[in-house]
Amino acid sequence: MSRHLEVREVLQRIVTSARTLVGAEYAALGVPDDHGGFAQFVVDGISDEQWRAIGPLPRQHGILAAMLHEATPQRLTDVRQDPRFGGWPQAHPDMGAFLGVPVLDGEEILGALFLANKHSPANKDSLASRHSLADERGPGTAFTRHDEALLRILAAHAALALTNARLYERGRELTLVGERARIAHELHDAVSQKLFSLRLTAQAASALVARDPDRARAELAEVSRLAAEAADELRSVVVELRPAALDEDGLLPTLSSHIEVLDRAHTAHVSFTHTRIHALPSAQEEAVLRVAQEALHNALRHSGATTVRVELRAAPASRGALLTVADDGRGFTPALVRRAGRHLGLVSMRDRAAGVGGTLRIESAPGKGTVVELEVPGG
Repeated sequence: MSRHLEVREVLQRIVTSARTLVGAEYAALGVPDDHGGFAQFVVDGISDEQWRAIGPLPRQHGILAAMLHEATPQRLTDVRQDPRFGGWPQAHPDMGAFLGVPVLDGEEILGALFLANKHSPANKDSLASRHSLADERGPGTAFTRHDEALLRILAAHAALALTNARLYERGRELTLVGERARIAHELHDAVSQKLFSLRLTAQAASALVARDPDRARAELAEVSRLAAEAADELRSVVVELRPAALDEDGLLPTLSSHIEVLDRAHTAHVSFTHTRIHALPSAQEEAVLRVAQEALHNALRHSGATTVRVELRAAPASRGALLTVADDGRGFTPALVRRAGRHLGLVSMRDRAAGVGGTLRIESAPGKGTVVELEVPGG
């Protein structure tokens, strides 16, 4: 559970682990909202078709409310016989034996984890037994105290993993806010200042047209140059603002598309080569994409490079990926850049690498270009 950083992934792993560990037909975990419902609700043992047929998410009532509001475990021989039971939607599978525990972080209730329909010990791995309990009139095999003890332990670990995932997502949100602030600052500094210069130069050209045509033509040439630079700056900012399509397209298509746009928008030649890589967790994919974007930004906006080479290949030792961004620009001395307080995004790249257990290496020297390498582990 601790290897996953996305909240949804953590919730699904918790539910799947609980169902397998205790030997139940169904498992679910609900994270409550502040309006009597659930902000998130994940299940295991129910098909997508069944889940769609069940309809809206449950409310915080009955047995669920007892776990969420009183923070007490619930172990019932037959949930249908409990006076708090309020029925199910028509498409909901029938459940008998029930075991539920709250997921707690100190006194805060993070969610409710529950199981239904205990498999009998003799044939709990039999496919037929997984569907027989719903057809029985009785409650089926009851959950034991040992099952409850196991689920309590799992819920304690789940609380740690869920809290860690929430902190990670909050940290990522803060990083996004910081990136937006950086882009806004660059937009103001680069584009706004060039547009201001463009306006002054155009006014000067207008004033010189009648009395000094040659100087007016020179000023108009400067207007053309400034307009081209402003257009390049604006295209670069728009590329950075465009949301990455990682969720829809995956890392390779997204990175390839981003580099293709940069190659068209800048005079420098930007190339991309790659080999087949293992599937990466979403957090690792995002780290690779963001570090690539930061390194490309530095190469195209600050280094004066004429060529930038991006390579993504498999890292066999870690079953992860190795990203390389190399340019032939003016280079720099990393230690001097840090002492001067100009980080060129180095801190952001290192933070992203560390956040997913990766390693960042930067090689650069004046007149020698720059090479940025990021290695991230696989899932």
